[in-house]
Amino acid sequence: MDEPAQAPPLIAFRGVGKSFHADGKTVEAVRGVELDIRRGAFIALVGPSGCGKSTLLNMTAGLFQPTTGSVAYDGAPVSGVNLRTGYMTQSDHLLPWRTVAANIGVPLEIQGRPRAEIESKVGALIELVGLSGFERSYPSQLSGGMRKRTALARLLAYDPETLLLDEPFAALDAQLRLNMQVELLRLSRRLSKTVLFVTHDLDEAAALCDRCVVFSARPGTIRAVVDSPLPRERDLLRLRHDPRYVQLAAALWDMITP
Repeated sequence: MDEPAQAPPLIAFRGVGKSFHADGKTVEAVRGVELDIRRGAFIALVGPSGCGKSTLLNMTAGLFQPTTGSVAYDGAPVSGVNLRTGYMTQSDHLLPWRTVAANIGVPLEIQGRPRAEIESKVGALIELVGLSGFERSYPSQLSGGMRKRTALARLLAYDPETLLLDEPFAALDAQLRLNMQVELLRLSRRLSKTVLFVTHDLDEAAALCDRCVVFSARPGTIRAVVDSPLPRERDLLRLRHDPRYVQLAAALWDMITP
């Protein structure tokens, strides 16, 4: 459950700008970002390609440092790799020579956890994401949705507080994508995760978010922050018939369309 609005933000961007230098040129990705993210919230980041959405995820993870301004996590500046976050991109990055169970256990092995603990944790995660019966399958034997479930279980293995998701379902067909949206929302609520979700699909953003942050073209600045009128507990399979969802998606389209 997310914190009250008056609670200190889990993640705070203050006057954040980020520029990159390559081939003698400077590219300004984002400029003047002011944003608070509460613990337990599901935040969608939308905007044109190249507007700095992924850059914000990278700064939250501590992979980039801002050129100007500051990024704070739980009240402390993000000055190195932020181990309280977990990152998932479009590619699942599963190891082809490892089974589903072995792939999920990678973060726990890196942490040096005892084998019995790894097996117990992996078993619980396999059940959690609905992969029971596929523990010994290899990535090449899985459907696209199963591969994404495996990648999500691996992300959850070391129990990150915040999930940073960069278009994780973009490569899936419509039905698989909806199934994964249902699973992600269910798990994030059940496990009380904070989620920053980058997507170019405004319908997806409207379906999943508690709040949607709309960016301008590069250099990305925040054009609007829109609170969802939908309840936190929502049925994504029936959402297309909810006028509140239809209105939110239409409003986002109006903001993005030139």
